[in-house]
Amino acid sequence: MTLTQILPIIVYLLLIILLVIGIILGIKLIITIDNVNYLVSDITKKVKSLDNIFNIFDMFSNKIGFLTDTIANFVKNIVNKVVSLKKRKEEDEDYE
Repeated sequence: MTLTQILPIIVYLLLIILLVIGIILGIKLIITIDNVNYLVSDITKKVKSLDNIFNIFDMFSNKIGFLTDTIANFVKNIVNKVVSLKKRKEEDEDYE
């Protein structure tokens, strides 16, 4: 056998090996993508269940914020009334 007969056989064998490796890698890639899809769908379900909990916390924090704003405005109005009464008394005393 000469080199011109052996070289194509070697090239064909290498191409067959490369094709087999490509098929194996493709199959492993498909399996990996299926596992990733399962993982992503599982994480999505868990995030949706946590989303409801976060909505409840958000609702409570909004209610507490509204309550504290109302109390702060009530206290501010009382302080303003006391200060305005003091000013009126001082003005009345100055006016007399």
